[in-house]
Amino acid sequence: MDTKQITVPEKPVRHFLPQHLTIDTWERIEPFFKDLMERKIDSVASLEKWLKDRSELEAVISEEMAWRYIRMTCDTTDKAITDAFNYFVSEIEPHIAPYNNELNKKLVSNEYVAKLNKPEYAVYLRGVKKALEIYREENIPLNTKIATDSQKYGAIAAAMTVNWKGEEITLQKAANVLKEADRKVREEIYFKMQERKSKDVDALNDLFSELLQLRHQVGVNAGFKNYRDYKFAELGRFDYTVQDCFDFHKSISSEILPISESINQRRKAKLKLDVLKPWDMDVDVDGKPALMPVKTGTELIDKSIACFYKIRHSFGEYLEIMKTMGHLDLESRKGKAPGGYNYPLYEIGVPFIFMNSVGAQRDVITMVHEGGHAIHSFVTRDLEITDFKSTPSEVAELASMSMELISMEHWDVFYADKDELRRAKQEQLEQTLKSLLWIGAVDKFQHWLYEHPEHSIAERMNTWEKIITEFSSSVVDWKGMEEIRKRGWQSQLHIYEVPFYYIEYGMAQLGAIAVWRNYKSNPEKALDQYEAALRLGYTKSIPEIYKAAGVEFNFSQSYVKELAAFVKGELEKISL
Repeated sequence: MDTKQITVPEKPVRHFLPQHLTIDTWERIEPFFKDLMERKIDSVASLEKWLKDRSELEAVISEEMAWRYIRMTCDTTDKAITDAFNYFVSEIEPHIAPYNNELNKKLVSNEYVAKLNKPEYAVYLRGVKKALEIYREENIPLNTKIATDSQKYGAIAAAMTVNWKGEEITLQKAANVLKEADRKVREEIYFKMQERKSKDVDALNDLFSELLQLRHQVGVNAGFKNYRDYKFAELGRFDYTVQDCFDFHKSISSEILPISESINQRRKAKLKLDVLKPWDMDVDVDGKPALMPVKTGTELIDKSIACFYKIRHSFGEYLEIMKTMGHLDLESRKGKAPGGYNYPLYEIGVPFIFMNSVGAQRDVITMVHEGGHAIHSFVTRDLEITDFKSTPSEVAELASMSMELISMEHWDVFYADKDELRRAKQEQLEQTLKSLLWIGAVDKFQHWLYEHPEHSIAERMNTWEKIITEFSSSVVDWKGMEEIRKRGWQSQLHIYEVPFYYIEYGMAQLGAIAVWRNYKSNPEKALDQYEAALRLGYTKSIPEIYKAAGVEFNFSQSYVKELAAFVKGELEKISL
């Protein structure tokens, strides 16, 4: 590995807050909010100083919240850690919201706002004005309860384990057994996993029912017909509409599903099966053992760093810095929350990656995906204010999903065997297309959930079954497993913790395919464009950022068809 001495970043010198500040009570930080509220702003210079001071305060508080969340997800069994997170959510955050609303009012009403001559403020101020429109004081306690209750999902999911060959293992590790060549073994582990999930069906339904009603009330309080419309405003979806999402669902179904059908028909034929079942979807069609690119989390870190160095030297340095600082927790273990994330730390500028690695190919994808987010954090760390670094998910996921595909060109780091490398790439491209189908289903389901807040649990389960059928290959047989299929949505963390944060993955997936297409044509130019787009943070509109990346913010049926055809063509080349 051609590395050089890395420099570990230090937190910048604070100009508004004390260099060392313990945030253990609201009273510790309230004086700084009061200062901002009472300060006189009588020039453009004083307004910009006020904005930077507010940004510093936001970054410090955000980082405190981040670390409490990170510690809690790393160990959901430690009550003290969970209590520390819940204390912040219930005893500190509720005091911040009213001040933020008043600070927003102070900002937009100031006479010098119109004289801010930096164009990046236009996007920021657009968001501030929208936040003012939808703010309601009565929603503060509701949002507090939503924030604490939604974390119950992680605790429930983290406690799910099965006994396999005398060992208690997480469901993430159990899923690896679905790659075994022995079909009876796959079927056995599949039903063990489903049996364990069945024990929490009612608990997860009850939890979601409670969250649904709380969220609906938030939307109604803010003057919206439902929570979906409120959430579109809160997420700042200025560049597309609800109808655009519905049209995207149709495009995915019409253009991606036929390709998925052909992939599954090929799988069924190669496996020589009369009936293709859910436990047949992850096994290698040629009977080869599951891809195991790494054995440990440490190996995953080191090989990912090597891969990123091959893409662009600075990208490798970013991951190496995170390793040195201990900002990586990768291995699956009992009591650890499910899923994976890259949590930005806005003051230090070095994010934290969390995931549940079990040594599978999927772990490589998760790592390079979160690594793409990490690159985004590093290249925006010097932007002037915190809100410039807080990108909408349509942009954030472009960074991560593009890296999934770009990194494929350097997966020889993980696979010395050419056939294994080919299999890994084929699996990734097939999953790229299939993921669009799941994304379409999850998003369409969420629209229905919040458009029908009074629905029964039975209606919820039946509606999911109907929707997932619209986006699923008919080649896979679910006969006798209808109840299992009806609860499939419960595996999607986003539905519980970050509602409506999902369609962005689909939009970004299209953008990522286009970025990868550019990379295959001209690697250096594509990387320059990719990095230039990321460096913008959220100082431009989403379409402008995509344009800087050399791609379109476009999810029309014709564009979906064009990019799906490109992926299909690449798949055919790999399969030769």
